[in-house]
Amino acid sequence: MEDLYQYEKELWEEGITYIGGVDEVGRGPLNGPVVTACCVLPSDFVLEGLNDSKKLTEKKRNTYFDYIKEHAICYAIGMCTPEEIDRYNIYEATKIAMKRAIEEVQKKVPLQHVLIDAMPLEIDLPTTSIIKGDAKSISIAAASVLAKVTRDTMMYELDKKYPMYGYKDHKGYPTKKHIEAIQKYGLIEGYRKTYKPVKELLERVSV
Repeated sequence: MEDLYQYEKELWEEGITYIGGVDEVGRGPLNGPVVTACCVLPSDFVLEGLNDSKKLTEKKRNTYFDYIKEHAICYAIGMCTPEEIDRYNIYEATKIAMKRAIEEVQKKVPLQHVLIDAMPLEIDLPTTSIIKGDAKSISIAAASVLAKVTRDTMMYELDKKYPMYGYKDHKGYPTKKHIEAIQKYGLIEGYRKTYKPVKELLERVSV
């Protein structure tokens, strides 16, 4: 099992206190924003079982979400809208959303180092990009939970407005049922028009 504190410990031992863990969720869905979080944890932070948010049950994620918010030094959420994703592409939009979360944290604490899940980021701070960072860094794992629960909550709100689309089940990802729903009912707000299933539907409608 990975030591989730390995990267943070090295930095804490160097006297670096404010370490931001950054992760994203929502690169693959057809609808909604890409959501990122930046989370700064204290050196005595402990949360048994915290790991990549995708590997946790929803109930556990929600419990961890509240605990992280309560015990973090600070955190912030950053997003890029579907329109921005269409304008910049999802890779660039994800980086923009990460920078937004980092900038919000910088308003609260003097960030000294940023740990990022997989993605290289050009910012005016020392950064470490970690492949599968949400399973190797406690700060990134915490950010993963914050981002995931934030986005899922948005999808539940969308499901209340448009229950026939099934957002509570697929969270905007391109499942068979989701694609069948948009073919049957059309597009509502928030769809990413450059994503293939959406693009194909728009092309058929415009013919």
